[in-house]
Amino acid sequence: MIRNRDSLGGTDARELALACVDAAVRAARPGRAVERAVSVDGDALRVDGATYDLGAFDDVVIVGGGKAAAGLTRALVDALDGRVADGVVVVPADEAGRAGPVELAPGGHPTPTAAGVAATERALDVLRAADDRTLVLAPITGGGSALLEAPAAGLGLDAVTDVTRALLDAGAPIGDVNAVRRHLSAVKGGRAAAAAAPAAVVGLLVSDVVGDDPAVVASGPTVPDGSAPADAVDALDRHGVDAPAVRRHLRDAQPPPSAEGGAFDRVRNVVVADAGTALAAAAETARSRGADARIVSERVVGEASRRGREGAALARSVAACGDAADGGATVLLTGGETTVTVTGDGRGGPNTEYALAAARDLAGADPDRDGDVGARIAVAAVDTDGRDGSTDAAGAVVDGDTLSGVGAAAADAALADSDSLSLLESVGGAVVRTGATGTNVNDLRVHVVAPP
Repeated sequence: MIRNRDSLGGTDARELALACVDAAVRAARPGRAVERAVSVDGDALRVDGATYDLGAFDDVVIVGGGKAAAGLTRALVDALDGRVADGVVVVPADEAGRAGPVELAPGGHPTPTAAGVAATERALDVLRAADDRTLVLAPITGGGSALLEAPAAGLGLDAVTDVTRALLDAGAPIGDVNAVRRHLSAVKGGRAAAAAAPAAVVGLLVSDVVGDDPAVVASGPTVPDGSAPADAVDALDRHGVDAPAVRRHLRDAQPPPSAEGGAFDRVRNVVVADAGTALAAAAETARSRGADARIVSERVVGEASRRGREGAALARSVAACGDAADGGATVLLTGGETTVTVTGDGRGGPNTEYALAAARDLAGADPDRDGDVGARIAVAAVDTDGRDGSTDAAGAVVDGDTLSGVGAAAADAALADSDSLSLLESVGGAVVRTGATGTNVNDLRVHVVAPP
């Protein structure tokens, strides 16, 4: 899974951190998720405890989108073994192709593209053709907010992409970004499911959002939304984003479809993989290697550099407390999604920024108090989709020696210029590269304290 793993190890702490990352990402991959949640026995399709009689449907179609949606679609087509009739799923360009009768159409991320909009319109056509004897399986995953997108009538794609970039650059959390995007879309906020009514719809979600709210994953194409256009205006105001064209649209926009009126009577949404899936696998791997593994939180949010310093400080505190009861390592695991307020024109994402800030904290440790943290503590921070922000890196693994050749001042300058990736590339042996992993369950951080 980690393409450059041979260049990243060197200490027991680093090797254990990388093993945890590898296990976590593998556990969250779509094929594994479908194996856990979906089975077919004759005409009985079981999805997370609910059973659907395939004999009661004339057609089974697959419509959805997201970074992990291609893998989900292939696994569903295989599981249903010839029963899927049609479908369009919007995926990253390098995943485009076909999964049996289903078109895997290319879209854009982190902002929508014209090709993605055209594909989403084709997906909407499939949904609008559905009737009460149609079963719609909807693979919806992180990244779907950008990939599965068709702007609302009267609103141009440029307006959507510009406001998305402005919110991301302002450090807006994904919940606020999606709160705006839901009100600019023909598919988000339950509009996809409403288009398919009265068909039966099963959303199969790979969650990349803190708390796993189905209405937030990919901006909730299959989930009724109780928000109003005024909520989107509030989000723009909080982050100082002007966006005149968007504000004009929101002034006259209609709210998304609600749960009332019957449009969602035959809709069910199931989270088949999330941050907890990845964290549990990481913890199991750590324990299998004799470590005391603790899942500290699945919901770490906030500024990446601040959280990175806090994570390293927590690891130092553990090191100061002495050995684990059995003499093994201690592994502290967190999930969630941090953000970066862009203050320069450098290269990097939340996870490289988290890792660099952690390395900076470890470099400033007091040897008399903390001992040899260089070899004992390692911190790995990765985006489980393999792309940290808009970079081609998944994240980084660092320790107390990472900055020994460049100095703490260089780290401070890189953080000030939002240039964490460039600095970590320059020191070597830090940047984790996986390529696209085929899944997306948000960020994963592994803090390892090895015994002395």
